[in-house]
Amino acid sequence: MQMNTPPPELLIRPLGEAALCCAVDGAITLEHQQRIWQLGAGLAKVAGVLGLIPGMNNLTLSFDPLHTEAATLAQAAQALWGKPARGRPLGRQVDIPVRYGGADGPDLADVAAHCGLDIDEVVRRHTQAEYVVYFIGFQPGFAYLGGLDERLHTPRRAEPRLAVPAGSIGIGGAQTGIYPLATPGGWQLIGRTALSLFDPEAEPPTLLAPGDRVRFVAEPT
Repeated sequence: MQMNTPPPELLIRPLGEAALCCAVDGAITLEHQQRIWQLGAGLAKVAGVLGLIPGMNNLTLSFDPLHTEAATLAQAAQALWGKPARGRPLGRQVDIPVRYGGADGPDLADVAAHCGLDIDEVVRRHTQAEYVVYFIGFQPGFAYLGGLDERLHTPRRAEPRLAVPAGSIGIGGAQTGIYPLATPGGWQLIGRTALSLFDPEAEPPTLLAPGDRVRFVAEPT
C-alpha cells in the first residue's frame, strides 16, 4: 500500500568510525517503523555496508571504511528516506496463550491500579489488540511490540527484578513484550506463556520476526 504522507526528518549521527545511527525524529508508529524497514532494505544494496540492525524508530548500520565513507552512506540514506514509502506487508499472525495474574503475572494488580482499571479490564484490553513486531532486540527472540492500548501504558518498575522467568509477558511504558529467556528485567509482569520464543536449534531460531502480528489469548484460570 502506498503511503503518501511526508516522511519525518531522518537524523544521522556517527557511532565510532565504522557505524551510523539513522533515527526518526517523530512519534513511534507503524508507518515510521515500516519506513525504517524500507530504509534497511535499500541500504542493504549499497556497497560497503556490512550490517544493519533495526531498532525502534532507528536503524544502525556498520560499514567497511576501506570501501566507503560515512558521508557517502549518509547521503544514500537520506536519498532512500525521501523516496515514497510503501507499506511492507505484515507477516503471519501468531497467537500467544497467556496465563494472566497470580505467580505468572505478579504485577497485574499494580498495573490495574496505575491505569485505574480492574484486573479483568486490563486483561480484556491486553488481549483485544493486535500487535505488530517492530524489531527483535535486548535478548534473542525478544520482540518489541507496537499497538498497546494507551490506557495500559505503565512505567517500568522502580527496582528491576534480578530474575524474570522465561515466557513472562510485561508492560514497559508504551510497549508490551515477552521475555524469551530468564533474565533480569524491569517491566511490569502481567502474565506468562509456555511457548518457546527462542530455540537456537530451530530454523529460524526465533518464534517471531519483524512485521509479524501477535494476539494474546487468555488461558482459563
